Amino acid sequence: MQIVSPLERSAITSSDRVLFEIQRAIVEGDIAAGCKISEPELARRFNVSRAPLREALARLERCHLIERIPNAGARVVTLSLEGLISLYQIREELEGLACRLAAEQMPDNEIDELRQLLDKHLQTQRVREGESYYQEAGDLDFHYRIILGSKNQYLINMLCDELYYLVRMYRVQMGMNGPRVSRAFDEHKAIINAIANRDGELADLLMRRHIGASRKNIELRLQTEKETS
Repeated sequence: MQIVSPLERSAITSSDRVLFEIQRAIVEGDIAAGCKISEPELARRFNVSRAPLREALARLERCHLIERIPNAGARVVTLSLEGLISLYQIREELEGLACRLAAEQMPDNEIDELRQLLDKHLQTQRVREGESYYQEAGDLDFHYRIILGSKNQYLINMLCDELYYLVRMYRVQMGMNGPRVSRAFDEHKAIINAIANRDGELADLLMRRHIGASRKNIELRLQTEKETS
């Protein structure tokens, strides 16, 4: 069975452009978390007619970036401590499994490409100095590449389609800085080494620990913002 990434699979629909533009705006906070969705405003902002806009909004709802509230209409999701914990519990389990499968299924050339990707991440000044660790979506994302490397289409659908952009929303808006940057980079290297050594059990464990540490980092950010707001 050919493994197809959701980004590649969805690239045939007419609403893709507006979907990706709104998706990126929500993930990066240009459309604020918790704000109400106005179809006329979005249609003007992204220069799109109502039919493809509504299709895009429906797809954004399926990937949990938009939620419909009874008698209040559609809103961008709110980043919350409760939502983070629920999401990362699932992420920890599923990405741990993806890592285990990648150690069994990922071809050597894809592992080499993953190492090259990590080298590119390190070359950025902000990563070297421990200021921040930002990864672009899709094939430029370390986690995304490992999930594809699992070669399990159901797992890919769940992690790269249904949950991916909500996870990115937390990662981008509550991203790493300070000491966590260098630690996260070292954790990525250890995960690649486990996959390359075909040690699925260790790869699974390291990914779970990595995601758990990321969750704790975001928890602190959310708690700090709550206390200062």
